Amino acid sequence: MYGIFILFGASVLLELVLYIPFLWPARKVLAVLAMITTMFSVGAVFMWRPNVLSGLIVLAALYRAINQVRIFKGRMHERYLHRAALRTSWRLMIPQFICLAAWWGWYQSPINRRTLWLSVAVLQVVVATVFLLSTWRRIKRTHPSLSHKNHTDMELPSISIAIPARNETEDLHECLASILASDYPKFEVLVLDDCSQNKRTPEIIRSFAHDGVRFLQGDEPRPTWLAKNQAYDQLAREASGEYILFCGVDVRFQPNTIRKIVATIHDRKKEMISILPERTPDARGRAALIQAMRYWWELVPPRRLFNRPAVLSSCWIIKKQALQRVGGFAAVTRAIVPEAFFAKRLLANDGYSFIRSNNVLGLQSVKTPAEQRDTAIRMRYPQLHKRPEQVFVASVLESTFLILPFVMALAGFWLPISTLTQILSAVAAVLLTISYELMAQATRINHWSFALIALPIMSVLDIAVIQRSMWLYEFSEVIWKGRNVCLPVMHVTPHLPKLR
Repeated sequence: MYGIFILFGASVLLELVLYIPFLWPARKVLAVLAMITTMFSVGAVFMWRPNVLSGLIVLAALYRAINQVRIFKGRMHERYLHRAALRTSWRLMIPQFICLAAWWGWYQSPINRRTLWLSVAVLQVVVATVFLLSTWRRIKRTHPSLSHKNHTDMELPSISIAIPARNETEDLHECLASILASDYPKFEVLVLDDCSQNKRTPEIIRSFAHDGVRFLQGDEPRPTWLAKNQAYDQLAREASGEYILFCGVDVRFQPNTIRKIVATIHDRKKEMISILPERTPDARGRAALIQAMRYWWELVPPRRLFNRPAVLSSCWIIKKQALQRVGGFAAVTRAIVPEAFFAKRLLANDGYSFIRSNNVLGLQSVKTPAEQRDTAIRMRYPQLHKRPEQVFVASVLESTFLILPFVMALAGFWLPISTLTQILSAVAAVLLTISYELMAQATRINHWSFALIALPIMSVLDIAVIQRSMWLYEFSEVIWKGRNVCLPVMHVTPHLPKLR
């Protein structure tokens, strides 16, 4: 027993000493030794007394191993790697030490398993109740609630609609056609060709020149800029409107959509609004897997408690003066979701709102399943601050509170849990299902019948996407529109391609 603690302490010591400046040059050797001792020690813990706590110790060790592998690979700039890896190390060691102490206490004074599972079930009911109340509140607050007040054309502000485009297809044509059909009296349309590798993108943009669409030629991204953010920055500098509406080519507007968006931001006295689009009618009959979970995370959890307002990059509008006041895109050169930074800053003075579209507002999305998957992989790891420890915590919490209630409710007859525990888990599962059903119906993301069984399936898929996103960002490439976004986002040191 004491040998296990000595081995575990040695793994911790090896991992920490490699961050000492004069030992940092030998980090690869020390990282390998730390990984080997870590796996031996946690393996011994689990084999000695396998239970939930020793399982968590092993899981945390796997993420420590990922951190040690990225030290060994050394893809990032040295200073950034040193800082990021050190932070991950001690933040994963803390829960490991807590679980190890609890595991030792359990070994000394065994805890009744039924009591442990009952405690977990009680927590599941609490979390599910919070989610249900938060969902109800968020659905009410995100309703467009358009006023019946008619704004004259003179009262309406000027709008610049800004669209970054790269390697686009007919989606760009359909998006521009829906915008130009708008009845809004004062708007300009700016489309930036972000160095497309195909000829079709500039051709589509120029085909709308007679309708007043302004063509902008983008520049190759600077090393410290994410290409999309640099495109946003160029569009913002060229925009002449009082407000700038940023949107992707996958959204579609009804003729009165822009007027109603402007009316909403005016009536609510906001400086920025992000809009969650509905799915197009032809897509509503098909089950949405990844996109549905994205909507869940934006609408269900009480995000304001964590000061992380909901945002969506599909369509958002901001006052140009407010954008300049919070630092513009120069403040978020590497951010995958730059609008989240602006929303957080403006929310401090109640200048931001998140709303969802409906059949009155008329904003729709046409993302294909493949595009939803690519978007999720591109966004999930950066949303967790590019930290393996955050992935560990998110995976554990999502498994415990979104998947396990359904498992315990259905498999309780075979698991070593009490009838009360099974009932509480069933209550939590029902509350979570109601939350998902409310979200699905409010956004028309899934049919109500599929929504009854969707949440545990979505959660398993979401956990898999998070792991995939982390692995690609840390050790491979995340290609978006023909570019590797890992280079600016992860501070990766670029290398010349290998000769064949």
